[in-house]
Amino acid sequence: MSLHLRIARPVTDLRRAVTQYKSGLSLLELGSFTNHEGFDGVMLGAPGAGYHLEFTFCRAHAVAPTPTPEDLLVFYVPDQSSWEGRCRAMVSAGFDEVAPYNPYWLRLGRTFEDHDGYRVVFQNADWQGHPRG
Repeated sequence: MSLHLRIARPVTDLRRAVTQYKSGLSLLELGSFTNHEGFDGVMLGAPGAGYHLEFTFCRAHAVAPTPTPEDLLVFYVPDQSSWEGRCRAMVSAGFDEVAPYNPYWLRLGRTFEDHDGYRVVFQNADWQGHPRG
């Protein structure tokens, strides 16, 4: 079975979020909608990836983003040069580098926060998943 993950987040400024995430994470705009039952939205991702991000803005009433310091998107980038480039891109895109709430992310990673308080970690390591038996 093939699964696809969508991570949906309300934002206060849709255009700003789209611009920031496209630039910082090198994502493409995969789709969008305008005034769909009072919501505008944009989906960002990489073609063929098993996930995409959806950012939404509600026209009818404010839906305030409420992330905590532990609500993270974590990207594992094992190649040192690629990781350094990705971190530079995040800063250039307007993300603020912040201290992680969990000190684990300091060991091999850097944590960035967008204007709504959502956090992204770039970890300079491979992710090794262990299936449960």
